[in-house]
Order: sequence, then structure tokens, then C-alpha cells
Amino acid sequence: MGDTVDLTGNGGVVKTIVRHAKANADAPTDDLPLVDVHYEGVLAESGEVFDSTREDNTIFSFELGKGSVIQAWEIAVKTMKVGEVAKITCKPEYAYGSAGSPPDIPPNATLIFEVELVACKPRKGSSLGSVSEERARLEELKRQREATAAIKEEEKKKRDEAKAAAAARIQAKLDAKKCGKGKNKAK
Repeated sequence: MGDTVDLTGNGGVVKTIVRHAKANADAPTDDLPLVDVHYEGVLAESGEVFDSTREDNTIFSFELGKGSVIQAWEIAVKTMKVGEVAKITCKPEYAYGSAGSPPDIPPNATLIFEVELVACKPRKGSSLGSVSEERARLEELKRQREATAAIKEEEKKKRDEAKAAAAARIQAKLDAKKCGKGKNKAK
């Protein structure tokens, strides 16, 4: 067995790497939230297998962050890379809790899953390229809005300075007229 990590800091979800992925393997991200896994789940207390995709060689697919799987999986799978196999030990509060999942999982059961991350994919209807392109487009729009706001602010500053200069010239002319009228009356 490999590295063991307490992912929750309280022993609620513990991941032990059984097989490391290749260094350059993909990992789930906001752009790649759909994951495919092989798994086998056993009851920690008895070692009894309660669910498996290995028997019929099926793939289980889900989207991270949607709450469609137990919390332990949400936490652990997002730390994995494609090709990695990990043993995930889940305390009841990160699995099915006091309710269990009858008839296979009793209340307050600690579960152990061996999970292999088979693939990470973009959401349906999008490709990694379109997600990245959309993010780049939104960033460009943000830069354009910021540049436009800066130009408008500079133009406003120039208008305010021009108004202040014009007001000063008008005031100077009024002051000059007042001084000129006062001199004429004295003569």
C-alpha cells in the first residue's frame, strides 16, 4: 500500500493509494467534473462486499459537486488522478449515517471502497475546449469592461479639470471687471 491521507482531518475520510497514477494524468477539475470509476464497496465490520462494478466490469459515472454520491466520494475522488486506485475508508457521517442504506448497508456503518478513477470528462454538451474558450472569452470581456471603465474615468477627470479651468478663467475675468470698474469710479 502507498500513501495514506486523512482527507477530512478527523478520520472521517481516509484515502490510501493502492496504485499511483502516471505523473501527467488528468484529475477532476471544474472543467472535468464528470468522472468514471470502477469500485468495490465492503462493510468494514464484516468485510462483506455490498456493491461492486468489478463483477460485471461496468463503469459508474457521476458529476462531482452535484451531491449524487456520498460525501466521502465527493471528498476523495476529487483528489485522485486517472489511473489511480485508492482505498477510501468512510466513517458513517461521510457515508450513509444513522439511516444506513437498507438492506445492504446497516445504520452507522463504516465503509471501505477500493476505487479506480478511470476517466475525467467535461460536462455533457461541452468540451474541454469550449469550456476553456468560454472562460477565456469571459476574461477578455472583463478586461474590456475594465479598460472601458478606466477610459471613462480618465475622460471624466479631464472634463472635471476643464470645467475647473473654465470656472477659474471666468472668475478671473469677473474679478478683473470688478477691479476695472472700481478704478473708473475713482477717476
